Amino acid sequence: MSYENTFGGATSFMRRRYTKDLSGVDVAITGVPFDQGVTNRPGTRLGPRAIREASALQVFDPPYGWGGYDPLSALNIVDYGDLAFDYANVPAFPGALTSHIRGILDAGAASIAIGGDHYISFPILKAYAEKFGPLALVQFDAHSDTWVDDDIDRVDHGTMFYKAVKLGLIDPKHSVQVGIRTENPDTLGITTIDAREVHLAGPVETARKIKEIVGKANVYMTFDIDCLDPAFAPGTGTPVWGGLSTAQAAIILRDLAGITLVGGDVVEVSPAYDTTGATAIAGAHVAMEMLCLWGWTRRT
Repeated sequence: MSYENTFGGATSFMRRRYTKDLSGVDVAITGVPFDQGVTNRPGTRLGPRAIREASALQVFDPPYGWGGYDPLSALNIVDYGDLAFDYANVPAFPGALTSHIRGILDAGAASIAIGGDHYISFPILKAYAEKFGPLALVQFDAHSDTWVDDDIDRVDHGTMFYKAVKLGLIDPKHSVQVGIRTENPDTLGITTIDAREVHLAGPVETARKIKEIVGKANVYMTFDIDCLDPAFAPGTGTPVWGGLSTAQAAIILRDLAGITLVGGDVVEVSPAYDTTGATAIAGAHVAMEMLCLWGWTRRT
């Protein structure tokens, strides 16, 4: 069973009551505490808990920079709890997650998933592609996660977007990866805006370019917290220097207002490597910006 959180105007995911009912829900926040696809430091299974806790630190006012728009007042948003899965049966995990997200979508809601390692995007994309067809992927990340892997059953947080392209879940022509700063020459047709370009061109121009690439396509957004420089987000498994600042990320996300966001996830928050909690705080803010982006084009 899942649990939901009635926000009541507050920006906390913490007040929970158990429910299976998604009637009338616009967006379901759901945790995916899975980290068995990592190549380096584990610990992102504790990410959903940390991001929920950090969300309680956000102010009660509408999120800054959105002209007074408050998704927590305008939308029916619930905390749908964490995916229940057998940690010892890894092969069954992808199907369980796809089914979980499919249930949310079938109920007429969208999902914002909080991970968990980045592999979780792949099973989620399967459910979204079933409903919307090939999606425009907007990926914030230090790594492309498109390394070659033709074994569809492998669970790996560095190869899932290779598989997503090969299976037609995402449309490379309208997809973009932002903040990349690790080497992988084959982009599979996805546009790369690496970290250097963001620093040199600036966040406003970066957002403009992203919007030009995705156009009017349905967008799935995934934000790997290691897109941020380790100075701002040390609590992650594969940190890479030279990344975005939280200020740059905030401007980019807010300037993306108007894209047709259908769902998203925030992944790779590993709280054990950050005693300050700053990484989870950043993750909670990203989730809030996704809620704003989802609701912005659906205002009445």
